[in-house]
Order: sequence, then C-alpha cells, then structure tokens
Amino acid sequence: MTDSHAHLDACAEPDAVVARAREAGVTRIVTIGTGIDSCRAALAVADANAGVVATLGIDPHQAATPDATRVDELRGLLGHAKAVAVGETGLDGHHGADTLREQRALFEAHLALAEALGFPIVVHSREASADTAAVLAPFSGTVILHCFSEPDLLEAALERGYYVSFAGNVTYPKADALRWCAARVPADRILAETDSPYLAPQPVRGRPNEPMHVRHTLAVLADARGEPVNELETLIDANAAAAFGLGAA
Repeated sequence: MTDSHAHLDACAEPDAVVARAREAGVTRIVTIGTGIDSCRAALAVADANAGVVATLGIDPHQAATPDATRVDELRGLLGHAKAVAVGETGLDGHHGADTLREQRALFEAHLALAEALGFPIVVHSREASADTAAVLAPFSGTVILHCFSEPDLLEAALERGYYVSFAGNVTYPKADALRWCAARVPADRILAETDSPYLAPQPVRGRPNEPMHVRHTLAVLADARGEPVNELETLIDANAAAAFGLGAA
C-alpha cells in the first residue's frame, strides 16, 4: 500500500512512524516538503528510510513569506535522487484569502519548474476550485490533486485525467459529497493519502495521524466504490507508482 501524501518531517519520531507503517503493510510513503527547510528535512527522512520518496515545494501558506523567493533553491533540491514531484503548491482561499495574488504567482512558478524538469505537480486547492482549474489549464504534465475536498473541481479533474487523492476527511460522517466524488474517479486515477500528521480518519480522529492509518481511508473508498478492499489497494499502489514514476514497492 502507498500513502501518497504525508508530512513526515512534521511527525514526532518519523523513523518510528515509517517503521509502524511498514508493519501495517504500507510499504511506500511520499513525504512532502512545504518550504525550503521542510524540503531538506523531507529529503533527510527519505534518505534514512527505504520506501520513502519526497515531493518538494513551497506551499501556498508561504506565498507571502521570504521562502517564496527561494524557487531557485527548490530547483536545486529537486535534483536529489529521491525527489519525485514538485509541490505541494496551489491556492488556499480559506486560510490565505488575503494572499491569493501571491499564491497564484508562486503556483505558476512551481508549474513552470515542473514543466521544465518533467516532474508531476502536487496541488493543494481549498475554496479555490475555479481559479485552481484555470491556473492548471495550460499545464501538460501529470497533476495530483492532494487531499481532494472540492467537488466543484471534479469535472475538470475527470476531463483532464488528473489523479485525485483522498485523505482522512473522506471518512467523516458528513463527507457524503466526497464519497460521491470518490465513486466517480476512474480506477486508474484514484489515490489515497493520510496528510499525516493532520486529518486523521474517523476511527482515530482526534489523534496525530500517521501513514499506517491510510488503511482506514482505503476501506471507506472501497465501500463508496463498491469494490473489494484488496483490489482497490492493488489499484492505488499501481496508480501511485505511475503518478510519481516509481518502480514496484
């Protein structure tokens, strides 16, 4: 099983978190850098642990900070052997409505970087579905919509062949719309993630999240899609390998 999005550098004792995930059958984790220091920490965790790769970016919450001027440093870090994608990047109209112009400029810089390097892009979008779709429209590379939470973005995702990744919030009792979306995503485009240490799925809600909990999300996705859990697990693992250009776990 693959957890396609986890912030291992934000987890307590990341090496132990990875070990627990492996014991639970989660053999591959994509850890995320959210700023230059975070990217360096993500690479350090990836270097120290087999089965961990890194996606590197300066997230939208950093768009009005000095980190937003360090895209050239980000380019250098993406040359690391364990770097597999650019991001997370994108637009957040919930926590950053006053910096959307800066967020868009940073998002566009990440897209240009991904295009130049031939890397996938990992996208954060919250309360910004129309603007996110517009910014992504010219991009010809692989797009992974992380922690999918915007049903209004689904049609564009389906039309354009984006990967759609679901996190623990799809398990919450009131998340019927997200489960409806999960049922519509093609079999070769669905992913599962934890967004650790955030968004713990319902059975462990209120506790720090970690990659081993991705199985709770998998179970809910399988139920929403009317598919056997083991078959969806195999599909999601293959999709993660394709999306991030990985070999067998």
